[in-house]
Amino acid sequence: MPTPTPEQRLSVQDSHRARQIAESFGTDAERYERARPRYPDALIDRIVDESPGPDVLDAGCGTGIAARQFQQAGCRVLGVEPDARMAEVARRLGVDVEVSTLETWDPAGRAFDAVVAAQAWHWIDPVAGAAKAAQVLRPGGRLAAFWHVLQLPPDIAEVFTEVFARVVPEIPVNLGSLTGPPESTYAAMLTKTADGFRTAGGFGDAEEWRFDWERTYTRDAWLDQLPTIGLLTRLPREKLEPLLEGVGAAVDEAGGSFTMRYATVAATAARTG
Repeated sequence: MPTPTPEQRLSVQDSHRARQIAESFGTDAERYERARPRYPDALIDRIVDESPGPDVLDAGCGTGIAARQFQQAGCRVLGVEPDARMAEVARRLGVDVEVSTLETWDPAGRAFDAVVAAQAWHWIDPVAGAAKAAQVLRPGGRLAAFWHVLQLPPDIAEVFTEVFARVVPEIPVNLGSLTGPPESTYAAMLTKTADGFRTAGGFGDAEEWRFDWERTYTRDAWLDQLPTIGLLTRLPREKLEPLLEGVGAAVDEAGGSFTMRYATVAATAARTG
């Protein structure tokens, strides 16, 4: 069995160092925009309600999925995105974007009422990112990093894991870990994020928010989304095609669709005066 690369062995503690993965999502930016799920309206509304004004900085905005939801909620949004290919899609869809990592981005004196990161904070240095957020947030402004936590049906997870082990054994995947309580998946990530807030300084106590929802995936919808997952964005075609074929066959065997439970979780804190 091939030895996993260092990037494939990265833990949640140092995922922000995997720059090749972090900046690989633009490989198929149109697919990312089309296939990735949106965020619960209740999450967007709560961030807006608990921020002192409408100016939002979206760190690692990607194609602007969350940014457009904040725009629809009445906010003025600026995106910061390290991948120019993703930024171009976001601009085309109506989001102002500056190409940079958050850590090196120059705010040029601008201030914001909220800094958000949708599925992106684990690619950002947790202390340097929080320090930059503290620099640009107005007093009372809110920093909110949030993620989708997938909860697969156990039978689907078992078959998917077998397919991964057969086709891409060099990628260590155990999807069985996504069938239990979501807390077991996201606890370390939220702890790391809150620790970054505290170390950077300038924030009140960190809070954890959670929003549960479901989405039913057809075979085609799931196969459209699967290549946008971080460990697969750089997978060569000769590996990706048999992987998709195997996963598609598993969904067919399950009746052509399955229901994914999601917990969208957030680590958030308010900027102190």
